[in-house]
Amino acid sequence: MTTTWTITQTNYETSNGFIFTAHWTATAVDGDYTASIWSTCSWQAGTPTIPYANVTMAEVLDWCWASGLDKDATEAALAQQIELQKNPITAAGVPW
Repeated sequence: MTTTWTITQTNYETSNGFIFTAHWTATAVDGDYTASIWSTCSWQAGTPTIPYANVTMAEVLDWCWASGLDKDATEAALAQQIELQKNPITAAGVPW
């Protein structure tokens, strides 16, 4: 299983360029199976201190993980979603 973390967007103050919210997705792929989770991370204005024009996606992801986003738990939830796709415990339909 391969997991890819992506920052899809940030919100920042135009006056100083400091990011206060990051929107992220985590997507896991295992063969033909795919699972995704998305959410946001937020910080007080002016923290972290790297302005929008100078920051990298890796730095923003590190900020998210440092501020409480549980990387291991998220990746475990993705693995569980894929396992349920491979071995479903419920189904829908009609018998006719």
